[in-house]
Amino acid sequence: MSTSPLSVAVIGAGMAGRTHANAWRQAGTVFGLGLPPVRLATIADAHLPFAEDAAAHYGYETAVGDWREVADDPSIDVVSIVVGNALHREIAEAMVAAGKHVLCEKPLAGTLEDAEAMAVLEAAHPDLVLATGFTFRRNPAVAQLARLVADGALGTVNHLDARYWCDYGADPLVPIAWRYKGPMGTGALGDIGSHLVDTAELIGGPIASVSGAVLTTSITERPVASGAVAGGRGVTASADDPTEPVENDDVATFTAHFASGAAGTFSCSRVAFGRPNQMMIDVSGSHGSASWDLARTGEIRVADGSSPAGLGGFRQVLANPGFPYFGNGSSMAFAGVGLNQIEQFTYQAHAFLQQVAGIDEGALPPCASFADGYREMRILDAVARSAGAGGTSVEIA
Repeated sequence: MSTSPLSVAVIGAGMAGRTHANAWRQAGTVFGLGLPPVRLATIADAHLPFAEDAAAHYGYETAVGDWREVADDPSIDVVSIVVGNALHREIAEAMVAAGKHVLCEKPLAGTLEDAEAMAVLEAAHPDLVLATGFTFRRNPAVAQLARLVADGALGTVNHLDARYWCDYGADPLVPIAWRYKGPMGTGALGDIGSHLVDTAELIGGPIASVSGAVLTTSITERPVASGAVAGGRGVTASADDPTEPVENDDVATFTAHFASGAAGTFSCSRVAFGRPNQMMIDVSGSHGSASWDLARTGEIRVADGSSPAGLGGFRQVLANPGFPYFGNGSSMAFAGVGLNQIEQFTYQAHAFLQQVAGIDEGALPPCASFADGYREMRILDAVARSAGAGGTSVEIA
C-alpha cells in the first residue's frame, strides 16, 4: 500500500470534465481515512478559457490547452479523460505510454475497434489502473436494487425495464458537436444508453442477446455555432447559422434477453422534451418488484409479500445507512437526507484512488475496467446491428 501523494489531471473541461475535477477534490472526504494525499495538478482543454475557468473554480494548479502537456508531465500520476469519444483511444495510449493511471469516461471509445484496442492495452499493463466511468454503479439506491436481486428478495427476476430520457438535444437550435457525429449507435444509444446497459447488467446479470432494435433521428440537421461548444449541451445557435447533418441517433429502443432468462426492455432519447435527465429502472420478479427513479434518487420503491393482507403495493424506502455506499459516503448519513448524481463521481474517484494506492479494505468494489467498457460497447454494437437488420436478434459475442 502506497501513501505517496498522487497528482491528478483532468482532460476536458466541459460539464462532465468539471464533475471529474470536483470528484478528485472531494474523494478524500468520504469513506475511511487512508487515501494518499491528492494534488490537484492540471486541467486541459482544447479551448483554453474552459480549462482556465475550471482550474480556478476547482482549485487546480495549472490549465493547459493541449492534453499532450499532461502526458509529458512526469509529476502527474492519474488522469481523467473526459472528451469526445473519438479521442479516447489516442489519449489513453499516450497516457499509458507515460506510465499514468487512466479513468476514461463512457462509452469507452468512438468505435468498437478502438474499444478493443484499449482493452488489449489494459491487459498488457497490469501495473496500471485503467477504468471506465460507469458512475451509476456507485449510486446507493441502484446498488441496493442490485442487492435485492442478488439476495433473492424479489424471487426470480422475469423482467427489467430501463429507460433514460433527456432533452439536451430537443431544441433544433442546439448546435452540432461531437455528440451528433459518428455512425448510428453512437448517438443517444452510445451517450446515455451506455449507462442503461451497464446498470442493467449490474442488476440483472449478463445480457445474452438483443433484438427488435430501432434507431431514429428526428432532428436531421443542426446549426454550426460560431464559438466553442462543450459537447453540444446548454447552448443554442441562431436559426440563420449554416447547418450540418446529424449523423447518429436521437432515439434508440431495443429488447434484450438476459442469461438468467429474464427479458429486458430499453429506451433512450436525447430529444425527450421536458425531461432534462430522467433515468428509471423497474425490476419485476416472482415474489416482488422494485423501482428507482433518478428524479427521486434518494429512495427506491418496493412491493413484496411482506405487507398485511389488503395493504399490498409499492412502498417508499428512503436511502439510509443500510444501503451500499451511503453510511460512510454522506456527511449526514440518515434516511431522508437524499442523494445526488454528483456523489457517484466522488465515490468512483475514491475507489479509483484506492486501487492506485493498493488499498484493499473491502470498502468499495473496483471500478469498471477497460474490459468492462469494451463489453458494453459490444452490446451497443449488437443493438446497432439489430437495428440495421430490421430488428433481428443478435447474440452478444
